[in-house]
Amino acid sequence: MNTEQNKRDNSPAADGRRPHLDGRAVALLIGCCVIWGLGQVATKLTLAEVPPLLQATLRSAGAALLLLAWSRWRGPDFWRSVVRHDGSARGGWLAGGLFAAEFACIFIGLQYTSASRMVVFIYLAPFVVALGMPFIARSEKLGGWQLLGLVAAFAGVVWAFYEGFMRPTAGPKQWLGDALGLCAALLWGLTTLVLRGSRLGQVVPEKALLWQLGVSALALGAAAVAAGEGWPQRWTGAALGLMAFQTVVVTFASYLVWFWLVRHYPATRVAAFTLLTPVFGLLAGVGLLGEPLTVRLVLALVAVCAGIALVNLAPRRR
Repeated sequence: MNTEQNKRDNSPAADGRRPHLDGRAVALLIGCCVIWGLGQVATKLTLAEVPPLLQATLRSAGAALLLLAWSRWRGPDFWRSVVRHDGSARGGWLAGGLFAAEFACIFIGLQYTSASRMVVFIYLAPFVVALGMPFIARSEKLGGWQLLGLVAAFAGVVWAFYEGFMRPTAGPKQWLGDALGLCAALLWGLTTLVLRGSRLGQVVPEKALLWQLGVSALALGAAAVAAGEGWPQRWTGAALGLMAFQTVVVTFASYLVWFWLVRHYPATRVAAFTLLTPVFGLLAGVGLLGEPLTVRLVLALVAVCAGIALVNLAPRRR
């Protein structure tokens, strides 16, 4: 009886959105977090050969081409739904600009501050979403337990990366890198809000992603030229493999899944799961870069999982 009641409580609305995360959404979100954690390691390794803004440009441009091919392969009707004029241009340009600015802030900021500090500031984004979503969808207002869970999850992230604050400072302009990290978090949160609050929330996920990839490729490419970043003189097999992983798996496949989730599930609860990404990133560092696995990390993972469980508690019926 309870199973049937839960199915009815989580049945999709007329617009296809579900009020709570189900097992499929949780599995997809965890998969995205694992991929994004690995993506951080891949980006760090690729920076040895490919400049940051050029690297971001190639990722966006390559993924945009893959997305166009994917949309064409799905048939003429789906292709028309992606390329037709449907009033989503304003939201698309805005989301694409925010998407490009976010990555520009991250890559430029990493020149002045440490990666551990940067990732803490970036994952303030769920707070931006939690604060902004009630102005877009009143049904996504968090209760006391959900807010407590969000704070607990973020505290787990801070706990995992606290060692970064105990090391020597990154330099005299560390404040600039930290500020750019905060800007990146704000931009990421605003991008999620634009996806839900504009016409992009009513189009197919492929089109929402295409807007961001296309606009960001143009903007980041212009930024790379303005910054004087040159084309690498030679490409090693490792660099090509890492770029392929970032383009196909991270930027194309996982982002497409992410925008589908944002469209069909509560954005606040979906965003809360991104707090798992830095933990998986640290785990990837342990396995691939030989970084130490500490008790602090294990405790942080427990805190993050507990916080996300609280955020996703179903609100009590009136």
